Amino acid sequence: MERTIFDAEHEAFRDLARTFIAKEVLPHHERWEEEGQVSRDVWRAAGRAGLLGTDVPEQYGGGGVADFRYNVVLNEELVAAGITGPGFPLQNDVVAPYLLRLGTEEQKERWLPGFCSGEIITAIAMTEPGTGSDLQGIQTIARRDGSDWVLNGAKTFITNGILSDLVIVVARTDPDAGARGFSLLVVERGMPGFERGRRLKKVGLRAQDTAELSFTDVRVPAENVLGEVGKGFFYLMENLPQERLSIAVAAAAGIEQALKITLDYTTQRTAFGKPIAAFQNTRFELAEMATEASVTRAFVDRCILEHVQGRLSAEDAAKAKWWASDTLKRVVDRCVQLHGGYGYMLEYPIAKAFLDARVQSIYGGTNEIMKEIIGRSLVGG
Repeated sequence: MERTIFDAEHEAFRDLARTFIAKEVLPHHERWEEEGQVSRDVWRAAGRAGLLGTDVPEQYGGGGVADFRYNVVLNEELVAAGITGPGFPLQNDVVAPYLLRLGTEEQKERWLPGFCSGEIITAIAMTEPGTGSDLQGIQTIARRDGSDWVLNGAKTFITNGILSDLVIVVARTDPDAGARGFSLLVVERGMPGFERGRRLKKVGLRAQDTAELSFTDVRVPAENVLGEVGKGFFYLMENLPQERLSIAVAAAAGIEQALKITLDYTTQRTAFGKPIAAFQNTRFELAEMATEASVTRAFVDRCILEHVQGRLSAEDAAKAKWWASDTLKRVVDRCVQLHGGYGYMLEYPIAKAFLDARVQSIYGGTNEIMKEIIGRSLVGG
């Protein structure tokens, strides 16, 4: 089924992204997986190529085009190449909206040029060691001291955690105010008391920099508060749908890539004197997965268009996220089975896809939380 959500400019950007990945990423990715993080050089190269901050106004060094479809194109090309290391989607899809929508003019002038050039790598710190999807359970505290805020707490599972130069930290600024007691503080590299913990060893996404962060009496100046004090939780709720759509985009692309890998394998690999794809069971498996890929693609593409038009609801973003990520897990598992023993060997791309897929139903809010969001929209509660 032909996709109709992109125009010529998007396809030209796809060619740019594909060329960049082939030249600047693929030759180094295996080494990055061994090291547990990418090089800062690839971030600067992405900035020079115009892959960072496509929706940031030109006056700050960005692309000046507020169209999420460019984000989609880059994310799809990373998935198609089996690339998981560079945290470009986190920078473009998750952090950018906070800086663009909430940043003061002074903050934008200070941070966005480096954001777009790749000199400033960003992260957002929500999850804590004792708090996962329950954001209202956050215990990181910021107390006012004069015009500054003094920040104490710990965060974990932070993408770009080691390399990040600028971290948006979700902190409790009024312990007695409930949902109105959270604020967003921007912590910058080099602030005394801001420490990186261990780089976390993960099942998959091994080239992706994921770390623990700690804050001990970090003095955050008032000019580093993002948005209004006390509105942090509401800002999160406004921006999480795009993050969840971004996960759905990657998952939908992952389903298609896993199917392509498996189709190629089953048509070439023989058993009992004929290609594996010639067996009815294999054809039925491929037929079912191809149908799931098409159904997922249709819904995710519709969500992309709704988002571009400013109409994507939190419920539909949650539907896209849980459906696409759960379907990805199911499809990749079946693809491993069709590969037989070779599907369990890391030298085969389907094995790596199997490992990388598992976390997608967890991050961005677990899929159980996604179902809770959808369920409450139906029956209340």
